[in-house]
Amino acid sequence: EWSSEREMKTGLISTSSITHATPASFYAHVESRSMQYDIASFLPKSGVDFFAGGGRNYFFSRKDDTDLVKEFTEAGYVIDTAFNSTINLKQNFKYGFLLADDGMKAIIDGRTDFLPECTKVAVDYLAKANKGFYLMVEGSQIDWGGHGNNGEFIKGEMLDFDKAIGAALDFAKNDGNTLVIVTADHETGGYTLAPNGSNYNEIQPAFATTGHSATLIPVFAYGPGEEAFRGIYENTEIFHKIKTLLEK
Repeated sequence: EWSSEREMKTGLISTSSITHATPASFYAHVESRSMQYDIASFLPKSGVDFFAGGGRNYFFSRKDDTDLVKEFTEAGYVIDTAFNSTINLKQNFKYGFLLADDGMKAIIDGRTDFLPECTKVAVDYLAKANKGFYLMVEGSQIDWGGHGNNGEFIKGEMLDFDKAIGAALDFAKNDGNTLVIVTADHETGGYTLAPNGSNYNEIQPAFATTGHSATLIPVFAYGPGEEAFRGIYENTEIFHKIKTLLEK
């Protein structure tokens, strides 16, 4: 919202539903993250220029009389239920891709390179306006693998997220004026890369919980202002650090 007020372009990408907690926190104002039908109603009037993820159930065939498709159209959006990395996005439209009924498939269940490909498409589209942009890309299901104590799930999602980071860094390196920040809201599962018994040449993942842990999370930053993200601090400070940099 703050970026839009400065006439910057904005985007949200998630492998969960676009109404899930993290993407929702960037455009909706409700009492609970579980209010996903209410959350969905904020998106057509949010001003977000590009979004992609799951969540069709919260936008189409709703039990109330709200026609969110009509609201999207009236707000200048092109809404699609499929994504193609070769798509030609025009600057005079906003775009939304609703790609699953709720969360998208996991990598181990057959999701392909949606996240890195969509990141590249979104960055190219948002940058062409030459107004600056803010893009949030979430590898949502790393958390789900942690809750399920499923090491293979986590590895698949981490490798996918690594590709998305690569797409962002490729752009930032060429652009020279883009800051990339990589972090998380918390750790899940108390995940440890432990040895397989006494065999230290083989990794056997271990978990401490099916919930969230208090493990410190890393913050990686690359680009102008990266030095502001050194040290140890509450993760809510990341917002204030970004805002301070943009106000300079």
